[in-house]
Amino acid sequence: MTDGIRRTVGIVIFDDVEVLDFSGPFEVFSVTRTGVGTEPDPISPYAVHLIGESGDMITTAGGMRVLPHASFETCPPIDVLVIPGGWGTRAQLDNPSMLKFLRDRSTEVSLLTSVCTGSLLLGQAGLLEERRATTHWQALDLMTEMFPSVRVDRGRHVVEDGDIFTSAGISAGIDMALRVVARQLGESVARETARQMEYPYPESDQRRIDF
Repeated sequence: MTDGIRRTVGIVIFDDVEVLDFSGPFEVFSVTRTGVGTEPDPISPYAVHLIGESGDMITTAGGMRVLPHASFETCPPIDVLVIPGGWGTRAQLDNPSMLKFLRDRSTEVSLLTSVCTGSLLLGQAGLLEERRATTHWQALDLMTEMFPSVRVDRGRHVVEDGDIFTSAGISAGIDMALRVVARQLGESVARETARQMEYPYPESDQRRIDF
């Protein structure tokens, strides 16, 4: 069942962000349509914005250049905040502007989410204390070492702990975003979104790779 509300999604991007970490959720939220089983709505129930610290062009891992819609200063009110990962998170762990933005916006959003090593930024901002969370399989040990109070879940692809969703590496952001859609708009809408993308709907939270 849908509620008729158009929600705003903010996806934070930064230099050396992993492309699929942010573009996967962007695709899910922008493709989503309500009115399943009847005439679908012409626009998505999500307005998706890419947010960069300064609003200037960023360069992703792999060299793609992306222009954010807004800066930290001009970012609109957000309902769902998505923090992607990638090698760029290493520099952002020591970026006070990034950590302040995450702390400030975490008090306003209804759902706080991360993809891959984006969860390390949430941990560094103090937003995962005593929470269950996960990250890319290569960063699980690092997460455990950095944040002893976080209950690191090594067996789940997407971890939901109240109003915080964290996910495994890279492509897991698609599954995480579909679960957000299911939480907010119902499973039928999420399944139709996956179908439109020709993507298998995540039937299980089990992590998909051995390590």
